[in-house]
Parts: sequence; C-alpha cells; structure tokens
Amino acid sequence: MNASTRLSLGLGLSGAIALIAAVWLGQTPIAFPIPNDVSTQAIVWEIRLPRALTAWCVGAALGLAGAALQGLLRNPLADSGVLGLSGFAALGAVLAFAFGVAALAPLGALMFALVAALIVTALGWSSRGSATLALIGVGLSSFAGGLIALVLNLAPNPGALADLVNWTLGSVEARSLEDAALVGGFLVVGAVLIAFAAPGLRALTLGEEAAVAIGADLSRTRLLVVLGAAACTGGATAVAGVIGFVGIAAPHLVRALAGHDPARLLLPSALAGGVLLVCADIAVRLLPTDSELKLGVAAALIGGPVFALIAAKLAERGGES
Repeated sequence: MNASTRLSLGLGLSGAIALIAAVWLGQTPIAFPIPNDVSTQAIVWEIRLPRALTAWCVGAALGLAGAALQGLLRNPLADSGVLGLSGFAALGAVLAFAFGVAALAPLGALMFALVAALIVTALGWSSRGSATLALIGVGLSSFAGGLIALVLNLAPNPGALADLVNWTLGSVEARSLEDAALVGGFLVVGAVLIAFAAPGLRALTLGEEAAVAIGADLSRTRLLVVLGAAACTGGATAVAGVIGFVGIAAPHLVRALAGHDPARLLLPSALAGGVLLVCADIAVRLLPTDSELKLGVAAALIGGPVFALIAAKLAERGGES
C-alpha cells in the first residue's frame, strides 16, 4: 500500500468522524445511539446531516478542482478562481438575484461556470503553454468582477441584493439532502473527467515539451481538467455560494504526503477539502455569536494565512535558486 492510498484511507476515516461530530455537536447535543423521539430525529435527518453532507461535498469539489488546476498550471497557488470559473459562477447567481429570480441562482451559477470553461478552452485550444490558460482565466475573472459591479449598480430590484450579500459570503445553513445530492452529482461528473486527465497531469511534471515527446495529449488534458473543474466549481457555488481558498489549502495540506505526484494528489485533496469544510462548519455553528458566522468568511480566515504561507515559501525557494 503506497503513501497516497494510506493517506486517502486516513482522510476518508477522518471525514466519517467529522460527519459524526457534525451530527453530534451543536446547541442541542445529540446522544449516541440517536434517541427515537421526533424532535431529535428531525434535528439529525432534516438539519444537521444534510448540512454536514453538503459541506463535505462542497469542500471535496473545491479541493479536487484546486488540485487538478494546480497540476495543470504547475502552480500551487492555482484554483478555480484563476481560470475565471468562480467569477463567472458568481456572476450567474448575481444576475438571478439582481433581477428578482433568486430561485434560478443555482442554475445561473452552473451555466456561467460552464460558459467560462468553454471560453477558456476555446481561446486556449491552440496554445501549448499553461501560462496562456492562466492569463486567459485572469482576464475572464477580472471581466466577471466588472460585470458583477455593473449589475449591482443597475439592478432593477435592489431589495433582492440582501439575499445576494448573504450568498456571496457562502453558507451551507438550511441545506437539504437534495442540495447535497446536487453538488455530489456534479462532483462525480467532475471527478470522472479529471480522472481521465490524470495521466496527462503526471506527464506534465516533466515539462510540456517532454510530455508531448512521450505521447501525452495536452489539449485533451486541458479540456478534461477545465471542464471537470467547472463542474465541481459550478456545483459547489450553486449550492453553497462563494467559498474561497479551499481549493488552494486542501492540496497544499496533503501535497508532501502524496509524494508531489499531481495524479495521486487528486483523491487526497478532495477528501481533505471535505474534512476541512465540515470542520469549519462545525466551528461556525459552535461559535458563541449572536448571528452565525458565514462559512465563506471562516474559510477565508483559515485559507488566507495558508495562501500567504504558500506564497512566502515559493518566494523563498525562488530566492534560493
């Protein structure tokens, strides 16, 4: 059993423990075995378990997308935001909220994430450099940010913007099993696409010219990774809103133990992302605050320092070389 398999098993067990803890912990502690009274059963099956499963699926989707994009771009600071996927997903939801059709926000996020993926793929199809994909993504992300600001200024339904603000902070509060199934379905689709790209990601560690020399189809690899990341990001954003940094932090936490192989890093990153977000959600539920801290805010508070740490280490290595 290699190190990556052992790591995945350990993270899978940690995820199960985190889910049990999410059901058990809260303002109303739940005993095990779970009592058979109506109120306790409702708390477990209608509130806490759906919320915990949604958090795990969202974290796994973001962690997987981050690991795949980091392997594709060969940059540990890459995530779905780099290619504009998160920005366009947010734009789709913003349009729905601003024009008074909040029920269509999840569909808008999914569709716009797919649009971003198609644009990146079309513009970068003939490119032989991953840096070009990153530049295209940065441009799309900036463009999406400008369009979001424009929509907020011209929104015909300003009263709906309060919902928009709550959504942009990210949360899995009051989510149902149907929500967990929705993001889980897109996670499966994204995972299948990215799994087919895994050999290409491994070949890219040799450099693009060497990868082509040994027969890797880099155009196919880029297409599969971008579409897979779009499915994961769109599904996560559609259900939980904007949650950043998980795609950066999760792969970084397991990279050394996975052997720095981008293909072997995929599953551990997804599992780590799930554990990370479930634990963060438990923390926001237990904080003694008048109003519950949004999950996206907690993720930023955790992920921001991790991002700075990674950047500092990369700068240090650059200085040493």
